[in-house]
Amino acid sequence: MIVVKVGGSEGINYEAVAKDAAALWKQGHRLILVHGGSSETNKVAEALGHPPQFLTHPGGMTSRLTDRRTLEIFEMVYCGLVNKRVVELLQREGVNAVGLSGLDGRVFEGRRKDAVKYVENGKIKIHRGDFTGSVERVNTALLTLLLEAGYMPVLTPPAVSYEGDAINTDGDTAASMVATSLKAEALLLLSNVPGLLANFPDESSLIREIPAARVNDPAYMAVAQGRMKKKVLGAVEAVQGGVGRVIFGDARLEQPIQRALAGAGTVVH
Repeated sequence: MIVVKVGGSEGINYEAVAKDAAALWKQGHRLILVHGGSSETNKVAEALGHPPQFLTHPGGMTSRLTDRRTLEIFEMVYCGLVNKRVVELLQREGVNAVGLSGLDGRVFEGRRKDAVKYVENGKIKIHRGDFTGSVERVNTALLTLLLEAGYMPVLTPPAVSYEGDAINTDGDTAASMVATSLKAEALLLLSNVPGLLANFPDESSLIREIPAARVNDPAYMAVAQGRMKKKVLGAVEAVQGGVGRVIFGDARLEQPIQRALAGAGTVVH
């Protein structure tokens, strides 16, 4: 079992990802794809007159402020435009893909946050009414049913809260939960950079591997800032949870999945 998360930033080669996933699928590998769509969402939100807003949290992380209108735009892009684009590309390659959001069949289920702390002008404030949350459970029975019937699941946020609300959630965390729940041999996090860079954006400064036991080493944490820090910590949790290895790979190239599986990128083991 291989779980592939494809980011939603500029420069992602979805055609290459689909072609590579199809090639591995036809060789007998079982794959689940999880994708984002942040860049496309920002463009659509701007065009609809509801530009994106981001909150900076006390720990330094940032997240999208998700009111009801933002959630609707999010669903429009992630569940519609991007998800169906990926499914179409896979169908062209002869793979019977099924696109699902985390809402469908409660594939991604978690807790909606009642309040979100953020920093503004040096002061900690609380934002209420946000439609955000984290994935705590994965419907592995549904995913297994699809895989055994010969379908490739193509998954995307949002998730669903325990009360039934749609919630914006982190796609990397969702993919990590899928990989951990199914004890995947590999979790691939593909984006528009070749991996963890010691001197971002210098791509020649690629860090080739991170032993999970040394994740708190200052040499790694000093370079894993912002969202990348969350990605690295999530990768370590996945490895400790039974995933064989996690690889940060480059989704701009041809054969991005096979390249990552061959060791190109940053490997957490």
